[in-house]
Amino acid sequence: MSAFQEKHWYHMFSNKARVLYPSSDPAHDYLHIMRVVNTAKQLCQAEKARWEVVMPAAFFHDFINVPKNDPRRPYASKLSAEATIEYLKSVNYPEEFFEDIRHAIEAHSYSAGIKPETLEARIIQDADRLDSLGAIGIARCFAVSTQMSRPFYAEEDPWAESRELDDKSYGIDHFFSKLFKLVEHLNTPTAKKEGEHRVAFIRTYLDQIKREI
Repeated sequence: MSAFQEKHWYHMFSNKARVLYPSSDPAHDYLHIMRVVNTAKQLCQAEKARWEVVMPAAFFHDFINVPKNDPRRPYASKLSAEATIEYLKSVNYPEEFFEDIRHAIEAHSYSAGIKPETLEARIIQDADRLDSLGAIGIARCFAVSTQMSRPFYAEEDPWAESRELDDKSYGIDHFFSKLFKLVEHLNTPTAKKEGEHRVAFIRTYLDQIKREI
């Protein structure tokens, strides 16, 4: 893909994403998409992957956004993949990349449990998971907590010292039940290094919360 073609598709996908993703969901809005796109591009360059696959997969990995507490959540990535391919057909994107784009989108989801089989799929998964960590990951976690009407922490036992973790009920529990574990499942060396840095920041933040409450 030439630099001119890349720029053409980038702007087309960016414009589509701007109207596709609602500002009412700050954890999965246009800004989330652009962070994932930018991270994916950095990983793509570092790992020498195909931008022709990574770019559309990054822009449209959340094409169909199913709420976290919806029973259809495990199927969201497959629905997004199908919708993405239909859109790419409508704008005459090169069909030779379709199957790899489809797989990259399907495999990015934590809920779907699909193993990424290609470098490009591993990059999309890494880019999306990195956006759940660090300072922005904290903001997204509490944004979802608001949507789910769950308090930030359990009043009697904020750190789950004498109870089971329950991230459906308490926001802070989500860091321990899922987010800290994401680093272990990052695929590329570049993402692992960044993930460790972001987790260290979250732990510092939680130390401060513990001091305050």
